[in-house]
Amino acid sequence: MKNFLLQFGGKATNELQAQYEKSENWRDGHFQNLEESDMLMPLSKIPAVIYKQLTKKGQTPKENLPIIPFEEEQFLATSDIAKFIWYGHSVVLMRLNNKTILIDPMLGSDTTPIAPISNKRFSANSLSLIDDFPEIDLILLTHDHYDHLDYDSIQKLKHKTQRYYVALGLKRHLVRWGVAAELITEFDWWNDAMLGDIKITFTPTQHFSGRGLTDRAKCLWGGWAFKTEKETIWFSGDSGYAKHFKTIGEHLGPFDFAFMECGQYNHDWHPVHMFPEECIQAALDAHVKKAMPVHWAGFALSYQHTWTDPADGFVKYAKEKELDYLLPEIGQLFTYSDSLQDAWWR
Repeated sequence: MKNFLLQFGGKATNELQAQYEKSENWRDGHFQNLEESDMLMPLSKIPAVIYKQLTKKGQTPKENLPIIPFEEEQFLATSDIAKFIWYGHSVVLMRLNNKTILIDPMLGSDTTPIAPISNKRFSANSLSLIDDFPEIDLILLTHDHYDHLDYDSIQKLKHKTQRYYVALGLKRHLVRWGVAAELITEFDWWNDAMLGDIKITFTPTQHFSGRGLTDRAKCLWGGWAFKTEKETIWFSGDSGYAKHFKTIGEHLGPFDFAFMECGQYNHDWHPVHMFPEECIQAALDAHVKKAMPVHWAGFALSYQHTWTDPADGFVKYAKEKELDYLLPEIGQLFTYSDSLQDAWWR
């Protein structure tokens, strides 16, 4: 019962909400998107959504997706260009300017740890990957949804992590889970900080947050931009298509490379997730030179598409719009100068 309750994280106490109120993005008791984007689904519609989710064919692979083993020596080797490993869904391990950075490290096996129906990961034994990871200089967290912030993963990572940069309001969860408060920095949109010689900026998205019935939008949501003397990189974060992409491009672009949210889209929650064609347009709006899709190949969270549709759609529209792209395999070490366009998911 204790672990069950811990899954919800920390409570947004009155004292904490008084701090959140100082943000211009907090209004009427919760954080707000820059544009109107109602995500409240009528209770009468939920049974139909659950039924479609359980009966849709092609949502999961026929077999577990393999993960290429981690090679520490190759990952830590000195490089003039950023190196990355994608572990399915939105988990990205980066080596940038001799710093090891881990984004949204949800490596657990289930995105519904508090629900009677499980939603299992497409790959087996993913949590054990953490055992092989080197010391983490920085963990970045975009928001507090279960498919991005995982209790089991944090428990394994907190003993090898130096610092945490997180969305405003998310700190309370980590502290509840035993992470020292002084290691955590919260970010409002457009806040930035330096990690060595890397400038890291929290960028806006159009989404929402919450881990229970009473804490919706009590934590902010966003993406992360990285700028060094040589490179600009962007992790878009979960988002519906909106005007903020152009603003990000104007303020922080152009980007040499970007991880673009593309997956778990659905007409029922279209305001907060992008369809593939919107994902490509968002990348173009933000002046991205080369991109790859994330938020897919990890879990089945939408009945709208099969597990391969996000990648197929991303490739189709990237070609139509002449956006350079790559699609590495899960666990594959790569740089954005690589040419990885084989349809491995097929």
